[in-house]
Amino acid sequence: MAKTKTAYVCNNCGGQSPQWAGQCASCGAWNSLTETVLARVGGARVAGLTGDAAVRVQGLDETQAERIRRLPTGMSELDRVLGGGLVAGSVVLIGGDPGIGKSTLLTQAIAAIAARAKTLYVSGEESADQITLRAQRLGLAGSAVGLLTENQVEVIVTAAAAERPQVMVIDSIQTMFTDTLQSAPGSVAQVRESAAQFVRHAKRSGTALFLVGHVTKEGTLAGPRVLEHMVDTVLYFEGDASSTFRILRAIKNRFGAVNEIGVFAMTEAGLREVGNPSAMFLSRQGDSVAGSVVLATQEGTRPLLVEVQALVDQSHLSNPRRVCVGLDTNRLAMLLAVLHRHGGVVTYDQDVFVNVVGGVRIAETAADLAVLAATVSSLRNRPLGKDLVVFGEVGLAGEVRPVQRGQDRIREAAKLGFKRVMLPAANMPKATEHEVELIPVRRLADALSALA
Repeated sequence: MAKTKTAYVCNNCGGQSPQWAGQCASCGAWNSLTETVLARVGGARVAGLTGDAAVRVQGLDETQAERIRRLPTGMSELDRVLGGGLVAGSVVLIGGDPGIGKSTLLTQAIAAIAARAKTLYVSGEESADQITLRAQRLGLAGSAVGLLTENQVEVIVTAAAAERPQVMVIDSIQTMFTDTLQSAPGSVAQVRESAAQFVRHAKRSGTALFLVGHVTKEGTLAGPRVLEHMVDTVLYFEGDASSTFRILRAIKNRFGAVNEIGVFAMTEAGLREVGNPSAMFLSRQGDSVAGSVVLATQEGTRPLLVEVQALVDQSHLSNPRRVCVGLDTNRLAMLLAVLHRHGGVVTYDQDVFVNVVGGVRIAETAADLAVLAATVSSLRNRPLGKDLVVFGEVGLAGEVRPVQRGQDRIREAAKLGFKRVMLPAANMPKATEHEVELIPVRRLADALSALA
């Protein structure tokens, strides 16, 4: 039988040790040695090294790519994030906090797929009775989904090779282990080697594979970072425990757009798709209030309207507070400096709190102008009106820079009934088919004058 050669490799410097030690002898880092498979000795000979077969190199002009065929999951929001559906042989990694709804999402998806294709749900955390109870709660008890409760990778791969499912779910990768390693399930080495075996099986058999992964308290996937590089698609399932809304975000996708989002609502009967997320995030008051403005942001290929709120209050601290929820705190500090330097608005003696309603996280710079507009509105205690949408990037010189897909943002604002849109002058369209008033601005001072 083939033997496996392992060693303990330092995650910092890559130094190797034949046995585990608390400190790396090469770089001195503590608790950085993890068990890693180096080679398998005594197995099948490698063709090319032994001369059994010749390796032929193909030219790019000799290959002909076929059109990718996708398998719909039966959930339009999940298909949007995946790029249109599942691709044969693709590996999708879904991460999220415990209890956020990862298993619920995949149970609903695989039950819908089971009506058209053969499926297999592998659980290393729950028994078959527990999975059946969840399916009954979701109204999916009659689905033709294959169930397997197993933790050993070799057994799962053997069963999958015999069943030949088109779609398979591994819930979760942290509970799987392989006999080639002696470390406990959930360790870095076990997660990496188990995922590698599952990926090889998916590519060899053409099975579309879902891997469920837990996240750490920092919000990143537990286990080695290389796990994200091994798979084709990385999805994060986000949401506030106190909110019913969940957001599925694509971080990496070899078969579609990144930063695409799908919006769901958690109900007693499972996850329900939200077809119009802009209306969901616009939970505005009946009357116009100071410090509130609507931002037209872009998530992947989807324009999205969200409400940005700011609260500016007199500070009694020597170092005023700058707090952001859903935005970058460092960028807020930079924007306040630009507001002081190029707008003449002083906030160094004020506490500034900024929040994006609905638990949305915004990473694009198109939120700059909306953040400053909400801040000035709260500082002056002057509402901006309920019919205004703002977007644009603000530079350090006080200029308002253009952003991508300006026409789509204007179209989304008009669709929801907004009458005014403040935007960068460079995003001003030559012609618009909607009855909205466009307010182009070139510099921050122009925007402050228009908001006065």
